[in-house]
Amino acid sequence: QVLVVESGGGLVQPGGSLRLSCAASRITFSLYTMGWYRQAPGKQRELVATITDAGSTNYIDSVKGRFTISRVNANNTVYLRMNSLKPEDTAVYYCNARRERVGGGAWNYWGQGTQVTVSS
Repeated sequence: QVLVVESGGGLVQPGGSLRLSCAASRITFSLYTMGWYRQAPGKQRELVATITDAGSTNYIDSVKGRFTISRVNANNTVYLRMNSLKPEDTAVYYCNARRERVGGGAWNYWGQGTQVTVSS
């Protein structure tokens, strides 16, 4: 069974920093695009950042320049460094592992989420 486990969430003051980690097991990690999503209360889940198997990154506009996604394939781990945090960053953050299948469809796995709260 594939396991995707996030860690590193918590309570932080506005302007502070956190680093989220996500470890995935029982997959060929290096072949997967890894992503961080978030869901705030009463809102839909949104994509925050992705990093492909080749290392290309993409971010939503609201976090550009503040968040950095990175991966260490040797450790089957992806990170999200979050700086200059704002109250509107408060959400449950989810890790996603996705790999397209040849011929259609995809392997797609989610973690259980980690809470990030930005408040004074």
